[in-house]
Amino acid sequence: MHIHGSSALVTGGASGLGLATARWIIDGGGRVVLADISEEQGAKAVAELGDNAHFVQADITDEAAVAAALDTAHTRGPLRCVVHCAGRGGDRVRILDKERTPGSLDTFAEVVRVNLVGTYNVLRLAAARMAGNEPDDGDRGAIVLTASVAAFDGQIGQTSYTAAKAGVHGITLVAARDLASWQIRVNTIAPGVMDTPMLSRLRPDIRESIAATVPHPKRLGAADDYARLAVELLENPYMNGQTIRLDGGVRMAPR
Repeated sequence: MHIHGSSALVTGGASGLGLATARWIIDGGGRVVLADISEEQGAKAVAELGDNAHFVQADITDEAAVAAALDTAHTRGPLRCVVHCAGRGGDRVRILDKERTPGSLDTFAEVVRVNLVGTYNVLRLAAARMAGNEPDDGDRGAIVLTASVAAFDGQIGQTSYTAAKAGVHGITLVAARDLASWQIRVNTIAPGVMDTPMLSRLRPDIRESIAATVPHPKRLGAADDYARLAVELLENPYMNGQTIRLDGGVRMAPR
């Protein structure tokens, strides 16, 4: 499948991994709709990316909002590419605290709602649109989801986030099999410690100590590392049903 001449939806596209991915898609000749919560960041992203980018405010758990973003992408060319980067972190909540108080069920449910239910919402609605395309190099479309190394190496207090990201990993092969008859491929990237806006707020010494845990290269992952892999997964016709760790070989410690 070819990015050139295609339309793409990138959720979480106004910053971080999503913004870098949008830049790579545009550089490859595609047109991108950025779906994100922040109107301010969306306006900045479009100003940076130029005429081949368009911003739509959208909550990924809102069916109507995601449908509207897909509608916009469809008007800008055949919608063949979706990269789903939007999500939220999980508050560190132990199953039991020191007083034996159980962790908040509401907090657990909210993290799963955004990161897993939101992912499924984008996946199903995007697939429905792609299914109407004429095949391009054998594909009607390709979807890239985002999990995390926490899906495999969840740390203490990460129960909700780990459950959600493990769920994204778990549905990847099923989704690829489910959508194979429609000629739609589905893959997932599981990033490690990435140099995202959240980590940029940490003190330099803390950032350096985190980077030192990565076997090679000893640095935080860059947004462009994610973006170049996302583009490869979109365009490589034999990549399907895979979750790929993008982590420099790191394995997270218990805490």
